[in-house]
Amino acid sequence: MPNNTAAENRGGETPFSDQLRAKYTSMWEREQRHPFVVGIGDGSLPLKNFRYYMRQDYIFLIAYCRALSLAVAKAPTVEDMGWFARLIHETLNTEMALHVSFCADFGITEEELRATEPSPTTLAYNDHMIRTAYAGSVGEIAAVVLPCAWGYYEIGQMLHSRGAPESQPLYGRWIEAYIAPEYADLTAWLRSFVDRMADERPEERARMDEAFLAGSRFEYMFWDAAHRLEEWPT
Repeated sequence: MPNNTAAENRGGETPFSDQLRAKYTSMWEREQRHPFVVGIGDGSLPLKNFRYYMRQDYIFLIAYCRALSLAVAKAPTVEDMGWFARLIHETLNTEMALHVSFCADFGITEEELRATEPSPTTLAYNDHMIRTAYAGSVGEIAAVVLPCAWGYYEIGQMLHSRGAPESQPLYGRWIEAYIAPEYADLTAWLRSFVDRMADERPEERARMDEAFLAGSRFEYMFWDAAHRLEEWPT
């Protein structure tokens, strides 16, 4: 796993990713206390809400990979390109496969999954992420996707520490996916990349901060939309 040694390299200054996490800690704590997240952890979340979430998250992950593909194109080194490519591979071939598996348990085919209509929140999140990826720097791309990757890692660790929900093994499978070593490695690298870009391109720090804030806000909104079973007005 890549180590986050940026603080040592800057003479003890707190890494930029940790600064962002501390700055918006109240938002992250609110996300982790959200009834949807808590319901996954204790098994009380209704399956209809989890089914809704799985379908919307599948659509989100397609946009997430498109944004990461632009990070590959804008990455400063071949090694960085490789890490972003690994993140795309893990998302496309592991995380999304998990979604397909879950939805098969619900009787939803992969074709039906791909045909899911994005909710208002999913559409807004996807559009913002793609716009950032096209118009922004690679540091901004990394910053806007970091709340998703890092947030899921924290939630996975938090829920795992409380024990698997015996009443709902399906949710236990979901939790296990986000405490896997491969996922931890990629999250740690993404944090270290954000720290490096903030060091090498200090003029981009404010925009990276804005991107991280937007990603954090959308992450909370995404959980909340699934909790409310958000739909378009008819």
